[in-house]
Amino acid sequence: MVNSDPRAELDRLVQAHGDDYASLSRLVGRNPAYIQQYIKRGSPKQLPERERSILARYYGVDPQLLGAPEDVGDRRSLKLVPKLAVGASAGAGALAEGEALAGKVGFDEAWLRKLGVEPRNVSLIRVEGDSMQPTLNDGDDIMVDKGAALKPLRDGIHVVRIDGVLMVKRLARAPGGRLSVLSDNPAYPSWPDRDPAEVHVIGRVVWVGRRL
Repeated sequence: MVNSDPRAELDRLVQAHGDDYASLSRLVGRNPAYIQQYIKRGSPKQLPERERSILARYYGVDPQLLGAPEDVGDRRSLKLVPKLAVGASAGAGALAEGEALAGKVGFDEAWLRKLGVEPRNVSLIRVEGDSMQPTLNDGDDIMVDKGAALKPLRDGIHVVRIDGVLMVKRLARAPGGRLSVLSDNPAYPSWPDRDPAEVHVIGRVVWVGRRL
């Protein structure tokens, strides 16, 4: 039997899984207070189909439990992207699926493909420090396409490992086959003339999410 109160059902799922409202709000791409306001204040009156579908897939429940009309389903494929417990630009770390796993975040698979990535090749990590401001801020979650490391290098923002330190930097090809490793924040050092052999490219940054 479908629960007549989708808010109560969602709150029960949140408590049973030890989740928090802010994290679920970010999961569905909303501001951190969105889920709490829905459950506690009744705003919005009902979850939009997209947000409801993401939460239903995340918890593995019928969307009708969260207020979906009968016989209405969402056939989109949701990819659970691993979020790794490492910070780029703060210290040594590995970037491999299944290692230092902090959780998983659902993204629409078709949307990921529109980014030009294979869903199996992406991971989320956290930015630490302000060396890439204003482009990236401390605490931002960035999506890293590890498949890009297997292709010819494109100028752009990448996660790299230099001298054993994991960092996020802007890479640009320099004359003579050299490589420029740049910080967007001018208060931090850049390396305009590095040997590419000294720079281990982990992957290209294709998306950023942050709190407001």
